[in-house]
Amino acid sequence: MIEMTLREIADVVGGTLHDCPDPEVTVTGAVEFDSRRIGSGDLFLALPGERTDGHDFAAKAVAAGAVAVLAARPVGVPAIVVEPRSSGPSRAIALAHDTDGSGAAVLEALAKLARASVNRLVAAGALTVIGVTGSSGKTSTKDLLAAVLAPLGPVVAPPGSFNNEIGHPWTALRANAETRFLVLELSARGPGHIRALTEIAPPSIGVVLNVGVAHLGEFGSREVIAQTKGELVEALPSTGLAVLNADDQLVSAMSARTSARVVQVGLSTGADVRASNVVMDDQARASFTLHQGERTVEVSLAVHGEHQVGNALAAAAVALECGANLATIAAALSGANAVSERRMDVRTRPDGVTVINDSYNANPDSVRAALKALVTMSKSGADSRRSWAVLGEMGELGEESVIEHDRIGRLVVRLDVDRLIVVGQGRPLRALWQGAVQEGSWGEESLLVPDIESAIALLDDEVEAGDIVLVKASKSVGLWTVAEHLLEATR
Repeated sequence: MIEMTLREIADVVGGTLHDCPDPEVTVTGAVEFDSRRIGSGDLFLALPGERTDGHDFAAKAVAAGAVAVLAARPVGVPAIVVEPRSSGPSRAIALAHDTDGSGAAVLEALAKLARASVNRLVAAGALTVIGVTGSSGKTSTKDLLAAVLAPLGPVVAPPGSFNNEIGHPWTALRANAETRFLVLELSARGPGHIRALTEIAPPSIGVVLNVGVAHLGEFGSREVIAQTKGELVEALPSTGLAVLNADDQLVSAMSARTSARVVQVGLSTGADVRASNVVMDDQARASFTLHQGERTVEVSLAVHGEHQVGNALAAAAVALECGANLATIAAALSGANAVSERRMDVRTRPDGVTVINDSYNANPDSVRAALKALVTMSKSGADSRRSWAVLGEMGELGEESVIEHDRIGRLVVRLDVDRLIVVGQGRPLRALWQGAVQEGSWGEESLLVPDIESAIALLDDEVEAGDIVLVKASKSVGLWTVAEHLLEATR
């Protein structure tokens, strides 16, 4: 963040100084909510946690170098105190363990602080804010954006998928006077959430990747999801840029909802930035010709999955807007590896067993993409490899959950995946397994096991040298334990 005195911060967030002998002391470092990560000059954010309350660690944070604490009550050390309002927060902020509204009050203050810092950096002409949303692919695209923009100047982007009411302002506050590009993911659990995030760090460039069925249980329909994702382009200024997926009709139609200039990207021949001649290698990495008008350049991606082509096109369109040339973009895309953990992380053991750890999250679109990558990797080359799909539940699909899980089970068979292991209990998982059985996969080809331990035991007994194993489920399942065990195992 920009350097600010405690008095300035209190004015920005509407707080009161407590136990501050010198209000002119300046915060020169970062804003942190983990007392273990505090350094000299930082501001500590006291949030109530599921097991512990950040207010209890205020003294420890100051002793570690924090200038002060942003808190909901006095904590006996220098603090900027914002009191919970009886009427509740003005934005859509909710913490399940925030029983007294103190967490919401602190998050409100954090959002105001982030907005003030970003506004000053943008006004100084130093910063371009880029927002990315979509039902799937946000994190991969964010990582590709960071790679293609890096040659143009310092980039700040969230680690992993830090895209909610905490992660969004926290990431925005990492930007300082040296930062040229701030790349942010925007996630939502319902209408209005993306709009609220755009108010924290107003973007001048917005990217909408796709409208799928992720979080369908919370939204109710794809049309409501599209309405919510489109809040990003509605927030763009008339001088801004909306990058829209020409191959997704619900996204392409968002051009009517923005006053910003629109660039369409995709495989469609009508797209402004498009790909042709897409070829997949035996590691499911795409090579293609990138077109911008009459200009072309060849790109060979290092990341896995055909779905990465669309992500790369979106990143390229943003980089072109920011001043990069096609050659620089092609080089950056070709050299960009997976950065965020547990997302199409492909590793091979000494015995030749390849593990695709894509277990960070899952929805029907991302599972389909991962399965296609698995099959490409297993069937390419002179010798095919035995393929395994180890799948857990896709969460937040609501009434469509059983149907969507059934569809994935049937797709596993249609793609000719050799072995399916469905991990867990409940109707959706049984539907996934039964979908595969009804599509023609039975016996040892498709198995339903009750838990992660059972899956690990089965895989330890049956995975052979040269096999390739995809592990994928929603984050709440914790299925990465399976992938990590496989990589640690020795044969």
